[in-house]
Amino acid sequence: MNPAWLLARTLRDPASAGKLGPGEWTALFAVARAEQMIGTLAMRIQGLPMPEDARRVVRDAIASAEQGRTAALWEAEMARRALGDIPFVLLKGTAFAAAGLEAGRGRSIGDLDILVARDLIEEAETRLLAAGWEWVKPDPYDDQYYRRWMHELPPLIHRERDRMIDVHHTILPLTARITPDPRAILDAAWPLANGLRHPSPNDMLCHAAAHLFADGDLAGGMRNLWDVRCLVEQFGTEGLEARAEHHGLAGEMTRAIRLVQALYGPEPLAGSAGGWGDRLYLRRLTARDGWGRPTRKLTRLAFYIRSHWLRMPPAMLVRHLWTKWRKAHSPG
Repeated sequence: MNPAWLLARTLRDPASAGKLGPGEWTALFAVARAEQMIGTLAMRIQGLPMPEDARRVVRDAIASAEQGRTAALWEAEMARRALGDIPFVLLKGTAFAAAGLEAGRGRSIGDLDILVARDLIEEAETRLLAAGWEWVKPDPYDDQYYRRWMHELPPLIHRERDRMIDVHHTILPLTARITPDPRAILDAAWPLANGLRHPSPNDMLCHAAAHLFADGDLAGGMRNLWDVRCLVEQFGTEGLEARAEHHGLAGEMTRAIRLVQALYGPEPLAGSAGGWGDRLYLRRLTARDGWGRPTRKLTRLAFYIRSHWLRMPPAMLVRHLWTKWRKAHSPG
């Protein structure tokens, strides 16, 4: 079995891990690490019969995930203190963890992602800089590119805690063909007891679909589809179709639901998921070998090119790539 499909099967049906041989355990953990799902997997299979070596991996992965969760929530609190009366909404993994959602159990959390109203973005930037964050990308071209065309400020890192924050004012680049409604996300956000807020479940689902199919090259796609599966199982899909339509993401949301069914079941559909298009997505999503290394170079390249094509019009893309190439190859 393809190692990524093995991971999907184990997440879907943790009891199936009881039949794994030594080589399959190695492949399972390797792919889970590569897809940043080792903590999620560990939470799903903890307590089941397994070899002692596997049990140690699971124990360490859970401890690491809990440490990451604590650090992420503390970083969210630091942002709250720094931003003061500027309202913002937590996004992605930190939102799942802060809300205690199933999607947050064991989830790998990297940068702190937040959404701020665009008319408050400059004030938010000023307050974060005053509180100890500083720029990751000092290059003038990169700075201008982010500010003019992207959906976020240039990334910031805290000088003492070494933690990054991405301050979004919408969820897709301004150059993208789809233009979700960030004001609607802010207005519909759910409050938490500590003064923080997270998007409504339907907006979380729409954001996951946008990230998967309208922006990136599907890196981390297995994790994003697991987020979708958990959110749908926990909250259902009432009102989701209309919400996705409002954000211009109806097609992306429909594809996400189909691929969740294909990858995570309850009955896998590896050979018949929504025609050739979905099968191509699944081919990209499962492009790992038994050591967790990337495979299917042409497929990955095609999705990488597609991600840039989605982000900006052709003429702008050519200028951007030419500028980046020239800067990379200029002397000194």
